[in-house]
Amino acid sequence: QVQLVESGGGMVEAGDSLRLSCVASGRTLSTYAVGWFRQAPGKEREFVAVSWSGGTLYYADSVKGRFTISRDSAKNTVYLQMNSLLREDTGVYYCSARRTETFWGQGTQVTVSS
Repeated sequence: QVQLVESGGGMVEAGDSLRLSCVASGRTLSTYAVGWFRQAPGKEREFVAVSWSGGTLYYADSVKGRFTISRDSAKNTVYLQMNSLLREDTGVYYCSARRTETFWGQGTQVTVSS
């Protein structure tokens, strides 16, 4: 079992930055693909970014060039640095860890006002 706890969300203005954190416990994340997803009100959860265990990073087109996913192995933590935030980035952001099964955090709210 992997327990994931997100933090760092908040209410910001368009153009601002936020850094989300996802602290894992129970297992080391080094062999997991870790990712960020988000869900806007009335919409389905969508992919944002992933860091594969081999080091490859992949981003949704909507965030490419603005968001950066990274890991701190010593802290067993995954980050999502979000720059140049847009109103459409508003939503609940979820961290996930996947190997043979997928684990999810409880989510952290990001609200961007214009």
